[in-house]
Amino acid sequence: MLRERSLGHAHAAAATICAYVEADGLLMLINSLLGRSYCMLRAAKLTHEGMLRRVLRAPQAFFERTPTGRILNRFSKDVDTIDSHIPDNIDIWMRTFWYTLNVLLVCSALTPMFLIVIAPLMLFYWWVQRFYVATSRQLKRLESVSRSPIYSHFSETITGATVIRAYSKDRAFVHMSDMRVDDNQKSYYPGIVANRWLGVRIEFIGNCIVLFAALFAVIGKDKLNPGLVGLSVSYALQVTMTLNWMVRMTSDLESNIVAVERVKEYSETKTEAPWVVEDNKPSSDWPAQGNVEFHDYSVRYREGLDLVLKNLSLSVKGGEKVGIVGRTGAGKSSMTLCLFRLLEAAGGEITIDGVKISEIGLHDLRSKLTIIPQEPVLFSGTLRMNLDPFDTYSDEDIWKILEHSHLHKFVNNQPAKLEMECAEGGENLSVGQRQLVCLARALLRKTRILILDEATAAIDLETDDLIQSTIRTQFEDCTVFTIAHRLNTIMDYTRVLVLDKGQIAEFDTPTNLLSTRGVFYSMAKDAGLVQ
Repeated sequence: MLRERSLGHAHAAAATICAYVEADGLLMLINSLLGRSYCMLRAAKLTHEGMLRRVLRAPQAFFERTPTGRILNRFSKDVDTIDSHIPDNIDIWMRTFWYTLNVLLVCSALTPMFLIVIAPLMLFYWWVQRFYVATSRQLKRLESVSRSPIYSHFSETITGATVIRAYSKDRAFVHMSDMRVDDNQKSYYPGIVANRWLGVRIEFIGNCIVLFAALFAVIGKDKLNPGLVGLSVSYALQVTMTLNWMVRMTSDLESNIVAVERVKEYSETKTEAPWVVEDNKPSSDWPAQGNVEFHDYSVRYREGLDLVLKNLSLSVKGGEKVGIVGRTGAGKSSMTLCLFRLLEAAGGEITIDGVKISEIGLHDLRSKLTIIPQEPVLFSGTLRMNLDPFDTYSDEDIWKILEHSHLHKFVNNQPAKLEMECAEGGENLSVGQRQLVCLARALLRKTRILILDEATAAIDLETDDLIQSTIRTQFEDCTVFTIAHRLNTIMDYTRVLVLDKGQIAEFDTPTNLLSTRGVFYSMAKDAGLVQ
Protein backbone atom coordinates (compact mmCIF):
# COMPACT_ATOMS: atom_id res chain seq x y z
CA MET A 1 0.00 0.00 0.00
CA LEU A 2 2.78 2.42 0.93
CA ARG A 3 4.65 1.53 -2.24
CA GLU A 4 1.59 2.21 -4.40
CA ARG A 5 1.00 5.55 -2.63
CA SER A 6 4.62 6.60 -3.14
CA LEU A 7 4.39 5.64 -6.81
CA GLY A 8 1.18 7.68 -7.09
CA HIS A 9 2.97 10.70 -5.62
CA ALA A 10 5.87 10.16 -8.02
CA HIS A 11 3.56 9.99 -11.05
CA ALA A 12 1.75 13.14 -9.91
CA ALA A 13 5.05 14.96 -9.49
CA ALA A 14 6.19 13.78 -12.90
CA ALA A 15 2.93 15.01 -14.46
CA THR A 16 3.38 18.38 -12.76
CA ILE A 17 6.95 18.65 -14.08
CA CYS A 18 5.80 17.81 -17.61
CA ALA A 19 3.15 20.54 -17.39
CA TYR A 20 5.78 23.06 -16.27
CA VAL A 21 8.09 22.06 -19.13
CA GLU A 22 5.29 22.42 -21.70
CA ALA A 23 4.31 25.83 -20.29
CA ASP A 24 7.96 26.92 -20.42
CA GLY A 25 8.24 25.91 -24.06
CA LEU A 26 5.03 27.75 -24.95
CA LEU A 27 6.16 30.93 -23.18
CA MET A 28 9.55 30.80 -24.91
CA LEU A 29 7.84 30.47 -28.30
CA ILE A 30 5.58 33.47 -27.63
CA ASN A 31 8.57 35.48 -26.38
CA SER A 32 10.58 34.68 -29.52
CA LEU A 33 7.80 35.43 -32.00
CA LEU A 34 6.25 38.53 -30.44
CA GLY A 35 8.80 40.00 -28.05
CA ARG A 36 12.01 40.03 -30.07
CA SER A 37 10.77 39.94 -33.64
CA TYR A 38 8.19 42.68 -33.44
CA CYS A 39 7.89 44.64 -30.20
CA MET A 40 11.60 45.22 -29.56
CA LEU A 41 12.47 46.10 -33.15
CA ARG A 42 9.50 48.45 -33.37
CA ALA A 43 10.51 50.14 -30.10
CA ALA A 44 14.09 50.58 -31.38
CA LYS A 45 12.81 52.07 -34.63
CA LEU A 46 10.50 54.53 -32.88
CA THR A 47 13.18 55.74 -30.44
CA HIS A 48 15.66 56.33 -33.27
CA GLU A 49 13.11 58.14 -35.44
CA GLY A 50 12.04 60.34 -32.52
CA MET A 51 15.62 61.35 -31.74
CA LEU A 52 16.51 61.91 -35.41
CA ARG A 53 13.44 64.07 -36.01
CA ARG A 54 14.12 66.23 -32.93
CA VAL A 55 17.85 66.67 -33.59
CA LEU A 56 17.31 67.64 -37.23
CA ARG A 57 14.74 70.21 -36.14
CA ALA A 58 16.76 71.44 -33.15
CA PRO A 59 17.58 75.18 -33.03
CA GLN A 60 21.05 76.45 -33.91
CA ALA A 61 21.86 77.02 -30.22
CA PHE A 62 21.63 73.25 -29.61
CA PHE A 63 24.51 72.51 -32.01
CA GLU A 64 26.57 75.40 -30.64
CA ARG A 65 26.52 74.02 -27.09
CA THR A 66 26.57 70.28 -27.93
CA PRO A 67 29.87 68.67 -29.02
CA THR A 68 29.74 66.71 -32.26
CA GLY A 69 31.18 63.63 -30.53
CA ARG A 70 28.26 63.55 -28.10
CA ILE A 71 25.73 63.55 -30.95
CA LEU A 72 27.71 60.84 -32.79
CA ASN A 73 27.81 58.78 -29.59
CA ARG A 74 24.01 58.90 -29.28
CA PHE A 75 23.44 57.93 -32.92
CA SER A 76 26.10 55.19 -32.99
CA LYS A 77 26.79 53.42 -29.70
CA ASP A 78 23.50 54.18 -27.95
CA VAL A 79 21.35 53.30 -30.97
CA ASP A 80 23.38 50.11 -31.47
CA THR A 81 22.74 49.21 -27.83
CA ILE A 82 18.99 49.65 -28.30
CA ASP A 83 18.99 47.75 -31.61
CA SER A 84 21.22 44.82 -30.66
CA HIS A 85 22.10 44.52 -26.98
CA ILE A 86 18.84 45.27 -25.17
CA PRO A 87 16.77 42.73 -27.17
CA ASP A 88 19.43 40.09 -26.43
CA ASN A 89 19.42 41.05 -22.74
CA ILE A 90 15.64 40.72 -22.50
CA ASP A 91 15.64 37.45 -24.46
CA ILE A 92 18.32 35.80 -22.31
CA TRP A 93 16.81 37.19 -19.10
CA MET A 94 13.41 35.68 -19.95
CA ARG A 95 14.99 32.30 -20.73
CA THR A 96 17.05 32.21 -17.54
CA PHE A 97 14.12 33.44 -15.41
CA TRP A 98 11.76 30.69 -16.57
CA TYR A 99 14.48 28.06 -16.37
CA THR A 100 15.40 29.09 -12.81
CA LEU A 101 11.73 29.11 -11.81
CA ASN A 102 11.32 25.63 -13.29
CA VAL A 103 14.33 24.33 -11.34
CA LEU A 104 12.99 25.68 -8.06
CA LEU A 105 9.51 24.27 -8.76
CA VAL A 106 10.89 20.87 -9.75
CA CYS A 107 13.06 20.65 -6.63
CA SER A 108 10.19 21.85 -4.43
CA ALA A 109 7.68 19.43 -6.00
CA LEU A 110 9.99 16.43 -5.58
CA THR A 111 11.38 17.38 -2.16
CA PRO A 112 9.02 19.75 -0.29
CA MET A 113 11.71 20.25 2.39
CA PHE A 114 13.61 22.27 -0.23
CA LEU A 115 11.15 25.13 0.37
CA ILE A 116 12.84 25.73 3.74
CA VAL A 117 16.13 26.89 2.19
CA ILE A 118 14.64 28.79 -0.75
CA ALA A 119 13.78 31.88 1.34
CA PRO A 120 17.30 32.53 2.77
CA LEU A 121 18.98 31.71 -0.57
CA MET A 122 16.67 34.07 -2.47
CA LEU A 123 17.22 36.78 0.18
CA PHE A 124 20.99 36.50 -0.25
CA TYR A 125 20.54 36.43 -4.04
CA TRP A 126 18.40 39.61 -3.88
CA TRP A 127 21.04 41.39 -1.80
CA VAL A 128 23.86 40.46 -4.21
CA GLN A 129 21.82 41.52 -7.22
CA ARG A 130 20.73 44.81 -5.65
CA PHE A 131 24.30 45.72 -4.69
CA TYR A 132 25.83 44.72 -8.01
CA VAL A 133 23.19 46.20 -10.33
CA ALA A 134 23.35 49.66 -8.72
CA THR A 135 27.15 49.70 -8.99
CA SER A 136 27.21 48.35 -12.54
CA ARG A 137 24.59 50.84 -13.71
CA GLN A 138 26.59 53.83 -12.47
CA LEU A 139 29.81 52.45 -13.97
CA LYS A 140 28.03 52.03 -17.30
CA ARG A 141 26.79 55.60 -17.17
CA LEU A 142 30.29 56.90 -16.44
CA GLU A 143 31.71 54.76 -19.24
CA SER A 144 29.14 56.16 -21.70
CA VAL A 145 29.89 59.76 -20.71
CA SER A 146 33.65 59.27 -20.98
CA ARG A 147 33.28 57.73 -24.47
CA SER A 148 32.00 60.95 -26.11
CA PRO A 149 35.33 62.85 -25.76
CA ILE A 150 37.06 60.00 -27.62
CA TYR A 151 34.72 60.45 -30.60
CA SER A 152 35.01 64.25 -30.48
CA HIS A 153 38.81 64.19 -30.38
CA PHE A 154 39.04 61.60 -33.15
CA SER A 155 36.69 63.62 -35.37
CA GLU A 156 38.68 66.81 -34.75
CA THR A 157 41.94 64.98 -35.47
CA ILE A 158 40.70 63.61 -38.80
CA THR A 159 39.34 67.04 -39.83
CA GLY A 160 42.58 68.84 -38.98
CA ALA A 161 45.01 66.11 -40.06
CA THR A 162 46.77 68.37 -42.56
CA VAL A 163 47.39 71.10 -39.97
CA ILE A 164 48.57 68.54 -37.37
CA ARG A 165 51.12 67.12 -39.81
CA ALA A 166 52.24 70.58 -40.90
CA TYR A 167 53.12 71.50 -37.31
CA SER A 168 54.46 67.99 -36.47
CA LYS A 169 51.98 67.53 -33.61
CA ASP A 170 51.21 63.88 -34.37
CA ARG A 171 52.56 62.58 -31.07
CA ALA A 172 50.74 65.24 -29.06
CA PHE A 173 47.39 64.28 -30.56
CA VAL A 174 48.10 60.55 -30.13
CA HIS A 175 48.93 61.26 -26.48
CA MET A 176 45.67 63.21 -26.02
CA SER A 177 43.74 60.33 -27.58
CA ASP A 178 45.45 57.84 -25.25
CA MET A 179 44.54 59.99 -22.25
CA ARG A 180 40.88 60.01 -23.23
CA VAL A 181 40.92 56.24 -23.75
CA ASP A 182 42.57 55.83 -20.32
CA ASP A 183 39.82 57.92 -18.74
CA ASN A 184 37.26 55.68 -20.40
CA GLN A 185 39.01 52.54 -19.15
CA LYS A 186 38.83 53.84 -15.57
CA SER A 187 35.09 53.18 -15.76
CA TYR A 188 35.22 50.14 -18.05
CA TYR A 189 37.73 48.03 -16.06
CA PRO A 190 35.89 48.27 -12.69
CA GLY A 191 32.82 46.93 -14.51
CA ILE A 192 34.79 43.77 -15.39
CA VAL A 193 36.00 43.45 -11.77
CA ALA A 194 32.42 43.83 -10.53
CA ASN A 195 31.41 40.99 -12.89
CA ARG A 196 33.91 38.65 -11.27
CA TRP A 197 32.76 39.72 -7.80
CA LEU A 198 29.24 38.77 -8.83
CA GLY A 199 30.34 35.45 -10.34
CA VAL A 200 31.87 34.18 -7.08
CA ARG A 201 28.72 34.89 -5.06
CA ILE A 202 26.31 33.52 -7.64
CA GLU A 203 28.31 30.29 -7.89
CA PHE A 204 28.07 29.99 -4.11
CA ILE A 205 24.25 30.26 -4.27
CA GLY A 206 24.12 27.71 -7.10
CA ASN A 207 26.28 25.24 -5.21
CA CYS A 208 24.03 25.64 -2.16
CA ILE A 209 20.99 24.77 -4.28
CA VAL A 210 22.77 21.65 -5.60
CA LEU A 211 23.80 20.68 -2.07
CA PHE A 212 20.33 20.98 -0.56
CA ALA A 213 18.60 19.36 -3.55
CA ALA A 214 20.89 16.32 -3.30
CA LEU A 215 20.74 16.24 0.52
CA PHE A 216 16.94 16.32 0.71
CA ALA A 217 16.69 13.76 -2.11
CA VAL A 218 18.93 11.40 -0.13
CA ILE A 219 17.01 12.02 3.08
CA GLY A 220 13.75 11.13 1.32
CA LYS A 221 15.17 8.33 -0.82
CA ASP A 222 12.53 5.78 0.22
CA LYS A 223 9.76 8.01 -1.15
CA LEU A 224 11.27 9.03 -4.48
CA ASN A 225 11.88 7.23 -7.73
CA PRO A 226 15.65 7.19 -8.53
CA GLY A 227 14.90 8.72 -11.94
CA LEU A 228 13.14 11.71 -10.35
CA VAL A 229 16.02 12.14 -7.91
CA GLY A 230 18.41 12.27 -10.85
CA LEU A 231 16.15 14.81 -12.60
CA SER A 232 16.09 17.04 -9.51
CA VAL A 233 19.88 16.97 -9.01
CA SER A 234 20.66 17.44 -12.74
CA TYR A 235 18.36 20.48 -12.83
CA ALA A 236 20.02 21.87 -9.72
CA LEU A 237 23.52 21.35 -11.20
CA GLN A 238 22.67 23.70 -14.06
CA VAL A 239 21.08 26.42 -11.94
CA THR A 240 24.48 27.97 -11.08
CA MET A 241 25.03 29.15 -14.62
CA THR A 242 21.43 30.28 -15.09
CA LEU A 243 21.47 32.31 -11.86
CA ASN A 244 24.75 33.89 -12.91
CA TRP A 245 23.34 34.77 -16.32
CA MET A 246 20.12 36.04 -14.79
CA VAL A 247 21.89 38.55 -12.54
CA ARG A 248 24.25 39.62 -15.30
CA MET A 249 21.41 40.08 -17.76
CA THR A 250 19.48 42.06 -15.15
CA SER A 251 22.54 44.22 -14.63
CA ASP A 252 23.26 44.56 -18.34
CA LEU A 253 19.64 45.40 -19.00
CA GLU A 254 19.61 48.15 -16.38
CA SER A 255 22.99 49.39 -17.56
CA ASN A 256 21.99 49.38 -21.22
CA ILE A 257 18.70 51.08 -20.42
CA VAL A 258 20.94 54.11 -19.82
CA ALA A 259 21.19 54.25 -23.64
CA VAL A 260 17.41 54.56 -23.83
CA GLU A 261 17.58 57.31 -21.23
CA ARG A 262 20.21 59.18 -23.27
CA VAL A 263 18.28 58.75 -26.54
CA LYS A 264 15.07 59.84 -24.80
CA GLU A 265 16.84 63.00 -23.63
CA TYR A 266 17.57 63.97 -27.24
CA SER A 267 14.07 62.87 -28.29
CA GLU A 268 12.72 65.60 -26.01
CA THR A 269 14.99 68.33 -27.40
CA LYS A 270 13.17 71.58 -27.94
CA THR A 271 12.63 72.15 -31.66
CA GLU A 272 12.35 75.24 -33.81
CA ALA A 273 9.08 76.90 -34.71
CA PRO A 274 6.58 74.92 -36.86
CA TRP A 275 7.88 74.07 -40.33
CA VAL A 276 4.58 74.99 -42.00
CA VAL A 277 1.70 77.08 -40.60
CA GLU A 278 -1.34 76.11 -42.66
CA ASP A 279 -3.53 78.92 -41.34
CA ASN A 280 -1.06 81.63 -42.35
CA LYS A 281 0.67 80.65 -45.57
CA PRO A 282 1.96 83.55 -47.70
CA SER A 283 1.09 83.75 -51.38
CA SER A 284 3.17 81.82 -53.90
CA ASP A 285 4.73 85.01 -55.34
CA TRP A 286 5.70 86.39 -51.91
CA PRO A 287 7.84 88.47 -51.54
CA ALA A 288 7.02 90.43 -54.70
CA GLN A 289 8.98 93.64 -53.90
CA GLY A 290 11.47 92.53 -51.25
CA ASN A 291 10.77 95.29 -48.71
CA VAL A 292 12.35 94.46 -45.33
CA GLU A 293 11.54 96.32 -42.11
CA PHE A 294 12.86 95.95 -38.55
CA HIS A 295 10.58 97.34 -35.82
CA ASP A 296 12.29 97.80 -32.42
CA TYR A 297 13.87 94.39 -32.96
CA SER A 298 15.93 92.77 -30.18
CA VAL A 299 17.44 89.30 -29.96
CA ARG A 300 19.65 87.16 -27.71
CA TYR A 301 21.33 83.83 -28.39
CA ARG A 302 19.91 82.01 -25.37
CA GLU A 303 17.78 82.75 -22.34
CA GLY A 304 19.72 84.56 -19.65
CA LEU A 305 22.33 86.03 -22.03
CA ASP A 306 22.65 89.71 -22.94
CA LEU A 307 20.96 91.13 -26.02
CA VAL A 308 23.13 91.03 -29.16
CA LEU A 309 20.76 93.32 -31.09
CA LYS A 310 19.00 96.12 -29.23
CA ASN A 311 15.89 97.88 -30.55
CA LEU A 312 16.84 97.89 -34.23
CA SER A 313 14.48 99.96 -36.38
CA LEU A 314 15.16 100.37 -40.10
CA SER A 315 13.42 100.08 -43.44
CA VAL A 316 14.92 98.68 -46.65
CA LYS A 317 13.03 99.07 -49.92
CA GLY A 318 12.89 96.36 -52.52
CA GLY A 319 15.90 96.31 -54.85
CA GLU A 320 18.18 98.23 -52.47
CA LYS A 321 21.74 97.02 -51.89
CA VAL A 322 22.64 97.42 -48.22
CA GLY A 323 26.14 96.90 -46.89
CA ILE A 324 26.44 95.93 -43.19
CA VAL A 325 29.70 96.85 -41.44
CA GLY A 326 30.95 97.08 -37.89
CA ARG A 327 33.62 95.89 -35.52
CA THR A 328 33.81 92.29 -34.31
CA GLY A 329 30.85 91.53 -32.06
CA ALA A 330 28.74 94.39 -33.38
CA GLY A 331 25.90 92.00 -34.37
CA LYS A 332 26.31 91.81 -38.15
CA SER A 333 25.93 88.03 -38.54
CA SER A 334 23.24 87.97 -35.85
CA MET A 335 21.15 90.34 -37.93
CA THR A 336 21.23 88.02 -40.95
CA LEU A 337 20.48 84.98 -38.78
CA CYS A 338 17.34 86.75 -37.58
CA LEU A 339 16.04 87.01 -41.15
CA PHE A 340 16.10 83.18 -41.34
CA ARG A 341 14.72 82.91 -37.78
CA LEU A 342 17.74 80.89 -36.70
CA LEU A 343 17.45 83.24 -33.72
CA GLU A 344 14.01 84.05 -32.39
CA ALA A 345 13.11 87.61 -31.40
CA ALA A 346 13.36 88.74 -27.79
CA GLY A 347 11.30 91.79 -28.74
CA GLY A 348 10.04 93.64 -31.79
CA GLU A 349 9.19 92.33 -35.24
CA ILE A 350 10.57 91.81 -38.76
CA THR A 351 8.26 92.20 -41.75
CA ILE A 352 8.92 91.30 -45.39
CA ASP A 353 6.47 92.90 -47.80
CA GLY A 354 4.14 93.55 -44.87
CA VAL A 355 4.15 89.91 -43.68
CA LYS A 356 5.38 89.25 -40.13
CA ILE A 357 7.96 86.48 -40.46
CA SER A 358 7.26 85.26 -36.91
CA GLU A 359 3.73 84.23 -37.93
CA ILE A 360 4.57 82.06 -40.95
CA GLY A 361 6.20 78.63 -41.16
CA LEU A 362 9.96 78.29 -41.33
CA HIS A 363 9.80 76.48 -44.67
CA ASP A 364 7.73 79.26 -46.25
CA LEU A 365 10.22 81.84 -44.94
CA ARG A 366 13.57 80.15 -45.66
CA SER A 367 12.58 78.93 -49.11
CA LYS A 368 12.12 82.56 -50.15
CA LEU A 369 15.55 83.70 -48.94
CA THR A 370 19.00 82.90 -50.29
CA ILE A 371 22.33 83.13 -48.48
CA ILE A 372 25.91 82.79 -49.66
CA PRO A 373 27.76 81.94 -46.42
CA GLN A 374 31.30 82.81 -45.40
CA GLU A 375 32.26 79.12 -45.37
CA PRO A 376 30.97 77.45 -48.56
CA VAL A 377 29.00 74.29 -47.78
CA LEU A 378 29.08 71.34 -50.18
CA PHE A 379 27.85 67.80 -49.63
CA SER A 380 29.15 64.41 -50.75
CA GLY A 381 27.60 63.69 -54.12
CA THR A 382 27.51 64.99 -57.65
CA LEU A 383 27.95 68.63 -58.61
CA ARG A 384 24.43 68.65 -60.00
CA MET A 385 23.02 67.46 -56.68
CA ASN A 386 24.86 70.26 -54.87
CA LEU A 387 23.47 72.84 -57.28
CA ASP A 388 19.93 71.44 -57.53
CA PRO A 389 19.32 69.02 -54.61
CA PHE A 390 15.58 68.75 -55.29
CA ASP A 391 16.02 68.15 -59.04
CA THR A 392 13.85 71.15 -59.94
CA TYR A 393 15.78 72.67 -62.84
CA SER A 394 16.85 71.35 -66.24
CA ASP A 395 20.45 70.77 -67.35
CA GLU A 396 20.12 73.74 -69.70
CA ASP A 397 19.25 76.05 -66.81
CA ILE A 398 22.20 74.77 -64.79
CA TRP A 399 24.71 75.25 -67.64
CA LYS A 400 23.44 78.79 -68.13
CA ILE A 401 23.94 79.54 -64.44
CA LEU A 402 27.44 78.04 -64.55
CA GLU A 403 28.33 80.58 -67.25
CA HIS A 404 27.15 83.46 -65.04
CA SER A 405 29.11 82.10 -62.07
CA HIS A 406 32.30 81.63 -64.14
CA LEU A 407 32.36 77.86 -63.59
CA HIS A 408 31.37 76.80 -67.10
CA LYS A 409 34.92 76.23 -68.33
CA PHE A 410 35.98 74.27 -65.24
CA VAL A 411 32.94 71.96 -65.28
CA ASN A 412 33.09 71.47 -69.05
CA ASN A 413 36.70 70.23 -68.77
CA GLN A 414 35.65 67.52 -66.30
CA PRO A 415 35.06 64.05 -67.83
CA ALA A 416 31.82 63.58 -65.87
CA LYS A 417 30.57 67.15 -66.46
CA LEU A 418 27.63 67.80 -64.08
CA GLU A 419 27.95 64.29 -62.64
CA MET A 420 31.40 65.11 -61.25
CA GLU A 421 31.71 63.71 -57.73
CA CYS A 422 32.29 66.22 -54.93
CA ALA A 423 34.21 64.88 -51.95
CA GLU A 424 33.00 65.38 -48.40
CA GLY A 425 32.83 69.12 -47.78
CA GLY A 426 34.02 69.74 -51.37
CA GLU A 427 37.62 68.90 -50.48
CA ASN A 428 38.48 68.18 -54.13
CA LEU A 429 37.62 71.80 -55.04
CA SER A 430 39.47 74.96 -54.08
CA VAL A 431 37.90 77.44 -51.66
CA GLY A 432 37.24 79.87 -54.53
CA GLN A 433 35.56 77.18 -56.62
CA ARG A 434 33.40 76.15 -53.69
CA GLN A 435 32.36 79.76 -53.22
CA LEU A 436 31.46 80.00 -56.90
CA VAL A 437 29.37 76.83 -56.56
CA CYS A 438 27.46 78.52 -53.72
CA LEU A 439 27.02 81.57 -55.97
CA ALA A 440 25.68 79.33 -58.76
CA ARG A 441 23.28 77.74 -56.29
CA ALA A 442 22.01 81.21 -55.31
CA LEU A 443 21.66 82.24 -58.94
CA LEU A 444 19.66 79.11 -59.70
CA ARG A 445 17.12 79.86 -56.96
CA LYS A 446 17.02 83.63 -57.73
CA THR A 447 14.94 84.79 -54.76
CA ARG A 448 13.97 88.40 -54.13
CA ILE A 449 16.21 88.67 -51.05
CA LEU A 450 19.90 87.71 -51.02
CA ILE A 451 22.21 87.70 -47.99
CA LEU A 452 26.01 87.57 -48.29
CA ASP A 453 27.72 86.77 -44.98
CA GLU A 454 31.32 87.82 -45.69
CA ALA A 455 31.09 85.52 -48.71
CA THR A 456 34.38 86.73 -50.20
CA ALA A 457 36.46 86.77 -47.03
CA ALA A 458 38.49 83.63 -47.80
CA ILE A 459 39.05 84.07 -51.53
CA ASP A 460 41.41 86.08 -53.73
CA LEU A 461 40.66 89.54 -55.09
CA GLU A 462 40.11 88.31 -58.65
CA THR A 463 37.43 85.82 -57.60
CA ASP A 464 35.97 88.48 -55.33
CA ASP A 465 35.60 90.82 -58.32
CA LEU A 466 33.92 88.05 -60.34
CA ILE A 467 31.38 87.40 -57.59
CA GLN A 468 30.66 91.11 -57.06
CA SER A 469 30.16 91.76 -60.78
CA THR A 470 27.80 88.78 -61.04
CA ILE A 471 25.77 89.97 -58.05
CA ARG A 472 25.46 93.47 -59.52
CA THR A 473 24.17 92.19 -62.86
CA GLN A 474 22.15 89.10 -61.96
CA PHE A 475 20.60 90.42 -58.72
CA GLU A 476 19.97 93.92 -59.98
CA ASP A 477 16.27 93.90 -59.00
CA CYS A 478 16.79 91.96 -55.73
CA THR A 479 17.23 93.23 -52.18
CA VAL A 480 20.79 92.42 -51.14
CA PHE A 481 22.25 92.46 -47.62
CA THR A 482 26.03 92.17 -47.63
CA ILE A 483 28.19 91.77 -44.54
CA ALA A 484 31.33 93.34 -45.97
CA HIS A 485 34.78 91.95 -45.39
CA ARG A 486 36.36 94.41 -47.81
CA LEU A 487 34.81 97.90 -47.74
CA ASN A 488 35.60 98.55 -51.40
CA THR A 489 32.97 95.94 -52.39
CA ILE A 490 30.11 98.01 -50.92
CA MET A 491 31.20 101.56 -51.82
CA ASP A 492 28.71 101.62 -54.70
CA TYR A 493 25.83 100.14 -52.65
CA THR A 494 22.59 102.04 -52.11
CA ARG A 495 23.14 102.43 -48.37
CA VAL A 496 25.51 101.27 -45.65
CA LEU A 497 24.41 100.17 -42.17
CA VAL A 498 27.03 100.63 -39.44
CA LEU A 499 26.40 98.58 -36.29
CA ASP A 500 28.04 99.17 -32.93
CA LYS A 501 27.36 96.95 -29.89
CA GLY A 502 24.07 95.72 -31.34
CA GLN A 503 22.71 99.16 -32.18
CA ILE A 504 22.57 101.30 -35.32
CA ALA A 505 25.43 103.80 -35.30
CA GLU A 506 24.98 105.09 -38.86
CA PHE A 507 22.70 104.30 -41.78
CA ASP A 508 22.98 106.30 -45.00
CA THR A 509 24.54 106.33 -48.45
CA PRO A 510 28.33 105.75 -48.58
CA THR A 511 28.89 109.29 -49.86
CA ASN A 512 26.97 110.90 -47.00
CA LEU A 513 28.67 108.70 -44.40
CA LEU A 514 32.12 109.64 -45.68
CA SER A 515 31.20 113.34 -45.66
CA THR A 516 30.04 113.23 -42.03
CA ARG A 517 33.41 111.73 -41.01
CA GLY A 518 31.86 109.30 -38.50
CA VAL A 519 32.46 105.63 -37.72
CA PHE A 520 32.28 104.53 -41.37
CA TYR A 521 34.76 107.23 -42.38
CA SER A 522 37.28 105.98 -39.81
CA MET A 523 36.85 102.39 -41.03
CA ALA A 524 37.32 103.48 -44.66
CA LYS A 525 40.40 105.46 -43.66
CA ASP A 526 41.88 102.39 -41.93
CA ALA A 527 41.21 100.41 -45.12
CA GLY A 528 43.03 103.04 -47.19
CA LEU A 529 39.95 104.02 -49.20
CA VAL A 530 40.07 107.72 -48.23
CA GLN A 531 42.89 110.13 -47.52
